[in-house]
Amino acid sequence: MERINQIVSDIKNGNIKPIYFLMGDEPYYIDKISDYIEKNVLTEEERGFNQVVLYGRDISIEDIISNAKRYPMMSERQVVIVKEAQDLSRTIENLVSYVEHPQPSTVLVICFKYKTLDKRKRLSKVIGKSGLLFESKKLYENQVGEWIRRVLSGKGYQIAPKAAIMLVEFLGTDLSKIANELNKLMLVLPKTSIIKPIHIEENIGISKDFNNFELRKAVGELQIVKANQIINYFGQNPKSNPLIVTISLLNSFFTQLLIYHGLSDKSKANVARALRVNPFFVGDYQNAARNYPMRKVSQIISLLRDADVKSKGVGAQNLPPIDILKELLFKVMH
Repeated sequence: MERINQIVSDIKNGNIKPIYFLMGDEPYYIDKISDYIEKNVLTEEERGFNQVVLYGRDISIEDIISNAKRYPMMSERQVVIVKEAQDLSRTIENLVSYVEHPQPSTVLVICFKYKTLDKRKRLSKVIGKSGLLFESKKLYENQVGEWIRRVLSGKGYQIAPKAAIMLVEFLGTDLSKIANELNKLMLVLPKTSIIKPIHIEENIGISKDFNNFELRKAVGELQIVKANQIINYFGQNPKSNPLIVTISLLNSFFTQLLIYHGLSDKSKANVARALRVNPFFVGDYQNAARNYPMRKVSQIISLLRDADVKSKGVGAQNLPPIDILKELLFKVMH
């Protein structure tokens, strides 16, 4: 986020590059930078004649260069934004000739989502000389909770650890989806609020009691009745609780538990660092370790792999997902 803030700050201060090549697997930051340039580099009056948005599927590299080489009308500069430029990946290297001699009065923004330039080729090497090459990398799941906290902190809000985990488990690592849901919460909650699980349930529709986080906790604590209540809820709401996601999250939990067993230093700080979890959740692993010795954890990881294969129809044709999950949890907790 520091890099994003620096790019925005430079633009605000008039340090504007002639080329912004925005690439990578995480579209959220590509959109944020592109949208900021689209809305702020030119005044509203200037945009009518001097701002154009192109789409990769409809144009060629030659079209981009032609637009970029035009002179602005009654303005210091023009802005050319190319969205979905990844559709031009086969010919993107043809931009080299323009990048080497860009039009000083043009701000060219290339949004190259879900792909990156081949760093062995010339284009990636020459962009940095006159413009800005930005790679937006996908966050790992264990980084998204901290990202949520930082975004909310910047807007004057806080979030309870469990609420953040609920968002990640329900929405995954898609920052755009998460940002949309956070915006909904900030519309209904006053500033300085602490966002809690009940707020997530009431405003986003994720059950605070029947979700993968609570299932993982119940399994770790060997709460058999509660675990079965949760999976029965999952069986009644299969679209909101896909089996493959539940298996994946349980696998992550037991893989981390295996790492926990192997730690010589089991202090709270070291466990949090080694497992890459919020210190708030270290107690869950301490409790689970007492219920599941290392040998049992290894067996459970094997059971999870078998269940994953069955969930994809191998060796369990026509078996409902809820039956696969019930069989899995019985073997795990007994």
